[in-house]
Amino acid sequence: MTKAFLSLFLLLSLASCGGGGGGGSSSGSNGSATPVSANEISTDAAVPTAANNFEVNVELENFDADQEAKVLEAAELIKKVIATDEFKNGILNHSYNGKKGFVDAGGLSNAEIYQKILEGSEKLNPGNNNAMDLKLEVYHANNVVVGYTMPSVIKIWMNSKFLDKNNSAEVTTNMTHEWLHKLGFKHSANRTPTRKYSVPYAVGYLMRDLARKMI
Repeated sequence: MTKAFLSLFLLLSLASCGGGGGGGSSSGSNGSATPVSANEISTDAAVPTAANNFEVNVELENFDADQEAKVLEAAELIKKVIATDEFKNGILNHSYNGKKGFVDAGGLSNAEIYQKILEGSEKLNPGNNNAMDLKLEVYHANNVVVGYTMPSVIKIWMNSKFLDKNNSAEVTTNMTHEWLHKLGFKHSANRTPTRKYSVPYAVGYLMRDLARKMI
């Protein structure tokens, strides 16, 4: 079975992932990274080559066959969404409080956030490879946490309570959210009114909404 990585990056208090039966699978593999030029990033420009070449690599632990299939389907959806103008423009045009930008974005502009996503350089797995690299493990807990990760580890844990009932488009939300934490993006641990405007939440919801149109 081809190895791959899929990403959902949520803190212990956040909602996230799922897992179940062993082995690994892949949605794709990048032999070499496509450079991302700031000149390519504009609402008036075509989708950058790096977006069309973007991959989602997933390594799975303890996932059963149905869970694995759902995660891999979600990975394919993520690839398709990232290659769209709607995803690009959704990030570039995102605004909060009447101004373009995200909450808790570390001073980055919308264009810089989009570029960082396409480059795919995770904090604990550095290097621009145009890929979402995820190491996922499934667990079960009867609580409200969809999944979680921690800043000091690569792995993301997905709660089968939500993985089993959510469709693949909904799973993309969690995967994207958690992975964006792996890129270094943060949000409040509390349910503040502004948290939904943070990069993990806002881009995760954008991913879900666009993925829903593809299933």
